[in-house]
Amino acid sequence: MNPAKTANKKDLIVKRLLNAPVELVWKAWTEPEHIMRWWGPNYFTSPSCKMDFRVGGRAIVCMRSPDGQDMYSTWDYTLIQPMERIEYIQNLSDAQGTRIDPASLGMPDDFPQEVRTVITFKPVGDKAELTVAEYGFPDSHMFELAELGLNQSIDKLVHSITSG
Repeated sequence: MNPAKTANKKDLIVKRLLNAPVELVWKAWTEPEHIMRWWGPNYFTSPSCKMDFRVGGRAIVCMRSPDGQDMYSTWDYTLIQPMERIEYIQNLSDAQGTRIDPASLGMPDDFPQEVRTVITFKPVGDKAELTVAEYGFPDSHMFELAELGLNQSIDKLVHSITSG
């Protein structure tokens, strides 16, 4: 049995208090033109985002590396509570949204096949508390890379909504 496949799992949770109203932070997660401003870690861009934002719908989000490689993810929406909560399952995919095995892209053995993601939005005065939780990461270097990437993406989100 491959020890990487049976490693302990842990949840990645990032919480931020943003100097913006919940309505604006909600748009950053629910409108393609907003997602394309921040999706991906530092030095990555998002050249496309196609969304069918409804329970049972799907987003196909592209992240472009600094060397020009496009990587796609799907977000299959399982719960939407307007201005409060979004839940989806993330998978790596091709440009059409067909699921791809992470190993076929050269990802480590412990890269998750799918990631349950929960985003919550909470008003705190005229600000918004944003919490992003990604469940079931292996307790390994993969977790550290995912944590770094998510924090950098959220930093970009904050900049995109506070800089106009």
